[in-house]
Amino acid sequence: MSELLDIVDLSGRPTGETVERETAHRDGILHRTSHVWILRHHEGVIQILLQLRSDSKDAFPGCYDISSAGHIPAGEDFLTSAVRELKEELGVSVNSNSLNYCGHRLIEIDDCFHGIDFHDRQFSNIYVLWLDRDEEDFVLQEEEISSVKWMDFYDCYSSVSRNSIKHCIDLGEIEMVRNLFESEFV
Repeated sequence: MSELLDIVDLSGRPTGETVERETAHRDGILHRTSHVWILRHHEGVIQILLQLRSDSKDAFPGCYDISSAGHIPAGEDFLTSAVRELKEELGVSVNSNSLNYCGHRLIEIDDCFHGIDFHDRQFSNIYVLWLDRDEEDFVLQEEEISSVKWMDFYDCYSSVSRNSIKHCIDLGEIEMVRNLFESEFV
């Protein structure tokens, strides 16, 4: 059975209509996602956890991406979805109070993957989770994620801005994360 998503307006509010995920991506229909960036303090630097998307993913296969992200099923809210995705993708159990809200963004992507046109329109809430855990201690959802990798935050930022790693990370979103943690330490 196909995943049903709420169709939303430009403010991320459900319109009362739903759409199948595949149709939303085929036709460019606005829907919601939650993004969670996992950070830690390690050996004097702030590190960010990146996931390497599985080669079988419908979009951006084999690319480094957000620590955990997912579509929000119809009727579910941003935080519930974020907490559920952390558990499903990485084996991380937290409550919603552990997530620090960074803001939201509208995403518009037009591309082609596996020979299929892809028109993604998302309203995404962005969160940060502070969690110090070794890479091998994450329990990965193998059909979604090939591996995870900690990177020095500023090295990651530089790599994304120079496109020196294969990624699907938006530089503006990484800046939102940076602004949140830099404001915590100033």
